[in-house]
Amino acid sequence: MALLTDASIDRAARLFQALSDPTRLSILQRLRFGERCVCDLTDAMDAAQSRLSFHLKVLKDAGLVLDRREGRWMYYTLSAQALTDASGLLDGIASAPSAAERRSGCC
Repeated sequence: MALLTDASIDRAARLFQALSDPTRLSILQRLRFGERCVCDLTDAMDAAQSRLSFHLKVLKDAGLVLDRREGRWMYYTLSAQALTDASGLLDGIASAPSAAERRSGCC
């Protein structure tokens, strides 16, 4: 895999920052079963809606969840593409550097 570009580094930082909170990870865990209404998440996590709304906004801004409005309720679902992106970024970091990348050092 090639070196990360500035844009992909910025994308990785947003993704991993959003993933760095236990509450947000719990939200993602619950969304893996499919779309959930914010009221369902509030009940399942025994948390105030304002607290969950903050965390859902962080996840949405990072592109990890998608939302849709139906009447007065918001529904959230996982973004499969964002999860694939995060996995690919980790794979890129973990992969062995190419011969050209190894030779680019100062010594």
